[in-house]
Amino acid sequence: MDMFNRLKSAVTSALPGNPLSRDFDLYNQIASGGPGMLWKIHGGMKRTTKQESSIFVFEKRSLERYSRRDREMILESLRKGVQQLTKLRHPKVLSVMEPLEESRETLAFATEPVFCSLANVLGNHDNMTTVPKELQEYELYDVEVRHGLLQMIEGLTFLHNDAKILHHNICPESIILNKNGTWKLAGFDFCVLNSNTTDQSPMFAFKEWDPDIPPCCQPHLDYLAPEYALTMMCSLASDMYSIGVLIYALFNNGKPLFECRTQLSTFKKNAEELRHFRSTLLGSIPDELRDYVKLLLNIEPTVRPDPAQLSKVSFFEDVGTMTLQYMDTLFQRDNLQKSQFFKGLPKIAAKLPKRVNQQRILPALYKECVNPDMVPFVLPTVLLVAEQSTDREYLNNILPELIPLFKIHDPVQRPQTTYTISLIFLQNMNLLLSKTPQQDIKTHILPMIHRALEVDNPQIQELCLNIVPTFAELIEYSSLKNAIVPRIKKLCQSTSTLTIRVNCLLCLGKLLEYMDRWYVLDEILPFLPQIPSREPAVLMSILGIYKVTMSHAKLGVTKDILANKVIPFLMPLCIDNNLNLSQFNAFVATVREMFVKVESEQRTKLEQLDQMKQEQKTLEISKVSSQADNNLIPEVAQEKNQTMMDKFLSGFGIAGLMGSSQQTESSGTPAPVAASSTPRPTAQPTGTAKVSLSLEEKQRLARQQEQEQKLKGQRPLSAQNTQNKPKTNDKVKDLTSTLMDTNLRNMSTSTPKSQPMSSIGGHSGPVIGRGGMSSSYGMSSPSSVGSGGYGGMNTGGSFAGMNNSSSFGSNSSSGFGAVNNSPGFGGTGSMNTGGGNKPKMDMSAFDSLLPSSNHPKKSMNEMAQTRTAGMPGQQAMMGGQRMGMVGNMGMMGNQGMMGSPGMMGYQQNMNGSFGQMSNQMNFGAMGNTGSMPMSNSNILTPQSSSQVKPSGNDLADIFG
Repeated sequence: MDMFNRLKSAVTSALPGNPLSRDFDLYNQIASGGPGMLWKIHGGMKRTTKQESSIFVFEKRSLERYSRRDREMILESLRKGVQQLTKLRHPKVLSVMEPLEESRETLAFATEPVFCSLANVLGNHDNMTTVPKELQEYELYDVEVRHGLLQMIEGLTFLHNDAKILHHNICPESIILNKNGTWKLAGFDFCVLNSNTTDQSPMFAFKEWDPDIPPCCQPHLDYLAPEYALTMMCSLASDMYSIGVLIYALFNNGKPLFECRTQLSTFKKNAEELRHFRSTLLGSIPDELRDYVKLLLNIEPTVRPDPAQLSKVSFFEDVGTMTLQYMDTLFQRDNLQKSQFFKGLPKIAAKLPKRVNQQRILPALYKECVNPDMVPFVLPTVLLVAEQSTDREYLNNILPELIPLFKIHDPVQRPQTTYTISLIFLQNMNLLLSKTPQQDIKTHILPMIHRALEVDNPQIQELCLNIVPTFAELIEYSSLKNAIVPRIKKLCQSTSTLTIRVNCLLCLGKLLEYMDRWYVLDEILPFLPQIPSREPAVLMSILGIYKVTMSHAKLGVTKDILANKVIPFLMPLCIDNNLNLSQFNAFVATVREMFVKVESEQRTKLEQLDQMKQEQKTLEISKVSSQADNNLIPEVAQEKNQTMMDKFLSGFGIAGLMGSSQQTESSGTPAPVAASSTPRPTAQPTGTAKVSLSLEEKQRLARQQEQEQKLKGQRPLSAQNTQNKPKTNDKVKDLTSTLMDTNLRNMSTSTPKSQPMSSIGGHSGPVIGRGGMSSSYGMSSPSSVGSGGYGGMNTGGSFAGMNNSSSFGSNSSSGFGAVNNSPGFGGTGSMNTGGGNKPKMDMSAFDSLLPSSNHPKKSMNEMAQTRTAGMPGQQAMMGGQRMGMVGNMGMMGNQGMMGSPGMMGYQQNMNGSFGQMSNQMNFGAMGNTGSMPMSNSNILTPQSSSQVKPSGNDLADIFG
């Protein structure tokens, strides 16, 4: 075996390059250290175990300036130091992972991960090609200096008491800071072993400092004890002097007490000055340490305190230093001691620098996480340090250690531990979600939240429900709606604890703002009626969810859901017996607000629809109504005949479904109803119709509108007052015979043939037409165009019908007048306006109508029931239902004297009656524009041109 090792060493030394490159991946240089800063320190990783490490490399080419003898001395010194370091195992001594290996070009060995040497921290960057940014910005905190010195004292205690070794070169180059910030002793190149036996006091051989030997092969003169120059001897106290100079350098920016610059003469001179040491040189040393430093720098070795005594100085008893010191000894404590310490650790860690927490606190805590019982005590401090860390530091140093803790779930064997871990994570969920990547959140954190909602522990459930809304914005929406909200709904329905149910509802209410509108309408609102209990707290929580949903700008509830689901659900809750007054008022106010919302939105919708219908109408056709304001009279009569149900339903646009004779317009205004039960044609209500009109129809409508405007613009006709003759006979007369006699006599006195037909019947007897009173029966006045005379012809003529209506006959029946310029009976058109040389009409057909002894007089009632065939036309003069003076539409009828415009020219036809006493006649009535007041003295009958016979008594006998 020895032969194999020798062969391997020989072969390795002959190979070029780094001999550790076979087993380690070598990274960039991170620091330098050792005697003369000869060692380059690189980062690295062991290939087999993927364990992080540091590689110390010495390049032999750096010794080319030395002689061969000096090179061999230097190499031998380096080999000795690494070999001695490899033999030592102590927490305060640098740990070697791979022993020294040598090649033709380099020396190399691997150690635990190293950050830098203390010399690098104090500003000595020799033998470094580039200085890392972290090292340039690195500054020691006070607690690091205190604890670092205490660690060096502990290391010396081990060397002096246990290993019986004199270090002989304690200086910044020999102190290495590992990755966790722990100060480790190295640089055992010049160490001196004990020459005495174990039962005797240690004795160390003295070796004088030789100026002919390269300085890197000898101890650092600036930190060497003065006895090397004064008494030529060394002891364990020599290392304590080096500790005193080190303390001085740490508080003076890395400068030692004396700088010898590798000159032995200067060292001896400085040693003599120590005999007259001035305390003013220690001004930068803290007060509680100054006196002890003075003792350490004493020229007499026996006066210097030993490591054990120095470690008890009050300078090392501050809280931070003692905490870090206790962390170094955790492996010696039991679980009870550790738990007590960890309980108070967060308060101390909050006062420590972030780097100290990351480098010194966290590594020790991670080691304790192997024990699940210690995790609840360790987690608060770990999460506190995580909060201080940057995102990169959290991802690299903290999250990998937390992931195993997320998976701890053992409620059977360790129920209290599991619940406590869940509580701690839930309390710090904002921190975890803000720093953890989304993928890790889905993989590790959300499952933990799901377990917390499902665990059978009210305290965990309540805490989870309280804190979930606080970090809802950090959770992806898909995870929120697919995983968290369904579990909350399930818990709300299944729990028997009122507090949990109320907290479930409150949690849902707080999560509403993170949901979209349709998810709330489809999943949250339908869930509320399914809640089994009806306690006031539950009801108010439900009401709060509805209130937030309805009022939140991003959400909102449609009127359909409000009207069909929400309001019907809330109305019974308003009268729940468990509600007090304030809660009842809240319910009523919310329901009222919902109803107002439904009302306003529906009204707006209907108004918009109505407006759209109006805009879509291509043409609005208005038919001229000939009714006057006295239509109010039949409307009032109609309203009197309406039932309460009719009155309520009138105006709602459902008349077509009511099965009634009443017809209502779409606008809601009831149409006028006839005053009698006898059906008669009525004017079409003014309205709009969406029709497609031809060009001819449009032209005809335009002409009708122009004619209407002309009629409206004419002045009313003034009736001629006639002197009422005194009543000479009070005897009741046969008015019908009198009127027939008068009319036939008037016709017999017709005009000559050369006279136009428009002058027929042109007597002075007053006749009232639509526009007022006319001076003749034939309407020769222009003002009575279209509405004058007994028949109301368009352009004049006597006893002719107006607009297809004759005076002595119904539509299509003959009357007095010529149709199409030909005389005779019949015809429905108006009489010819011009014309002369007309043959005299043969009136013999009316002989049977004249009063004579051969025709006894009949009463009005009998004649009203008689239909005669002697009158050409459809009905006799006094026949039909609309005949005579006291017909349905007589003087005072619905459309009679006080009727609407066109009293004498109304569209209805007189069937078998005289024009002047028909439905359309006006005896002295005041029409739309009439000028005569209605009275008995103003009621006139046609007489001959030479005699105006008063008829006041006759009409008074009939109409009273």
